[in-house]
Amino acid sequence: MIVRPSENWLRLLFVWNGSVLQAIIPQLVFMAAVSTLAVFTQGRIFGEKIPLNTAPFTLFGLALAIFLAFRNNASYGRFSEARHLWGCLLISARALTSQMLCYVPEQENRLQIAQTIIAFIYALKHELRGTDPMPDIVRLLGQEQAELLRVKQYKPTALLNEIRYELARTKRQALIDGTTLWMLDAQINELGAAVGGCERIASTPIPFSYSVLLHRTVYAYCIMLPFGLVDSTEFFTPLLCVFISYTLIALEAIASEVAEPFSVAPNALALNAMSRNIERSILELCGRPLPEAVVPIRLYYLT
Repeated sequence: MIVRPSENWLRLLFVWNGSVLQAIIPQLVFMAAVSTLAVFTQGRIFGEKIPLNTAPFTLFGLALAIFLAFRNNASYGRFSEARHLWGCLLISARALTSQMLCYVPEQENRLQIAQTIIAFIYALKHELRGTDPMPDIVRLLGQEQAELLRVKQYKPTALLNEIRYELARTKRQALIDGTTLWMLDAQINELGAAVGGCERIASTPIPFSYSVLLHRTVYAYCIMLPFGLVDSTEFFTPLLCVFISYTLIALEAIASEVAEPFSVAPNALALNAMSRNIERSILELCGRPLPEAVVPIRLYYLT
């Protein structure tokens, strides 16, 4: 995720780090080459004049803008829901830890349960990103428990089950009553619902046919555009076409990044920082030393 302070209007025009421009330069160079070719050939291909003018591009551009808006809204909807789910994880993890510390009698397993909640958060992060969770699990739970968890396919769910088992064992020992157990279990259910929501987003991408259609339409529009403008704009055609292409191609690129909120793309969620923030919050409730917060790297890039 790109995290940077608000810039004034002039500096914002020349922002490079955090802009999608650096990812689409090859496409813009290609469009500049096509536009330059259209100027030097006066809109002809193999000696034949392409009978295009600005009128059809006005109508076609309107339809394309509507389709791009739909694609961006769908992508941002996924991003927004993913951020909401991780916000719910933070709230429920804090609530579960606080309730456990306040209502469960003083015992050694309270800190162990808190460590398991943190391990659950990291296991979910790694599951969503397809990375290895074992180093974090070993750090939080120890080698022995990590080895037992290694064979599990759904590690976040297994860790939630372990938390529920420990709280149920406390109830069987008559250390808490049924009402307290029900209250704690409700927070575990909230964590489980957030896991299910994240898994749904990760396993159900935007239909591929939408992406293909939008991609083809954007490039077809950009390639044909200079042949429709060359008669009226002449030597300014490359400048205008590159600018219009930048707008359309950049919107498509941003939509593709935002549609995958759990990836490591610059515009995806900063799961490393969010996981560390939850860890710090839980450890503070437990009165334990806090690890360092995750700070932006590579000029405003927060992972």
